[in-house]
Amino acid sequence: MRSDARSNRLRILEAATELLASPGAPTLQSVARRAGVGQGTLYRHFPTREALVLQVYGEEVEGLVSAVPVLLDALPPQRALRAWLERLSNIGRGMPGFADAVDAAGSLSPGRRGEAYGPLLDALSALVSANEAAGTIAPGTSADDVLLLLKPLWQVLAHSEDRSPEHHLFETIMRKLWPGQSDAVSRSRLPRKG
Repeated sequence: MRSDARSNRLRILEAATELLASPGAPTLQSVARRAGVGQGTLYRHFPTREALVLQVYGEEVEGLVSAVPVLLDALPPQRALRAWLERLSNIGRGMPGFADAVDAAGSLSPGRRGEAYGPLLDALSALVSANEAAGTIAPGTSADDVLLLLKPLWQVLAHSEDRSPEHHLFETIMRKLWPGQSDAVSRSRLPRKG
């Protein structure tokens, strides 16, 4: 990447980080204005708002990706997937715009996911595949299916400070992922914030 392109990308990420920390949902136009670049420049680097948000929270995405082999090594596949989804929901609760970005990943065609969504979806796919191989998830379940199940959870995270509905909904999602399985996997509670 040329130095001017690197500089533009950095300014865009800095502007997006500042705007995400402010109340309200920033538009790509407001990010471009704050960064002092044209909209075409912004779109060349980040074709969607969600791709930009996931890049801003790159460390969290990298942490989710790198957690997969560790979880699968330490836990049975069912518990590994649950622990990963708990971590994902905790990040979604604490990072403005992150839940919306992950939710949007499920509705994009594979060709539009690119580098922003690819690592996260690959990580989730590895967990789903491990569960399918262990017979602990319905055959044919995909990472997209899991993201679709999470959609109501993201809405609760965005509109409620009360954790009770979130916990209840998370447990319901777990039961849907493992129909006919023992509830043993859903007996632990979501970790407390902080």
